[in-house]
Amino acid sequence: QVQLVESGGGLVQAGGSLRLSCSASGSIFRINAMDWYRQAPGKQRELVAAITSGGSTNYADSVKGRFTISRDFAKNTVSLQMNSLKPEDTAVYYCNAKGVYVPGNFIHDYWGQGTQVTVSS
Repeated sequence: QVQLVESGGGLVQAGGSLRLSCSASGSIFRINAMDWYRQAPGKQRELVAAITSGGSTNYADSVKGRFTISRDFAKNTVSLQMNSLKPEDTAVYYCNAKGVYVPGNFIHDYWGQGTQVTVSS
């Protein structure tokens, strides 16, 4: 059983910073990619940032230059440093693990429970 647990959400004023963390636990051999998604009220879930097993990163245009994704491969953790936050960044942020190799199996997707980020103007 693999679990993803996020932490670090909260309330911050516009222009402020938050750091989200996600830890994957369980019998894990390898995780191909770890991503952060977000979903605002009334909107579809969208990809915010992604990092592959090779360390390549990808960001949504709306967060480029403000957010930084990083990963500890040995600990199966991923973090999202969010700077210069804007009210439009308000959403529930979800950690996602893609392509997870566990003993005797391969799982395409695991999701965390989500953490609320609220940016006040």
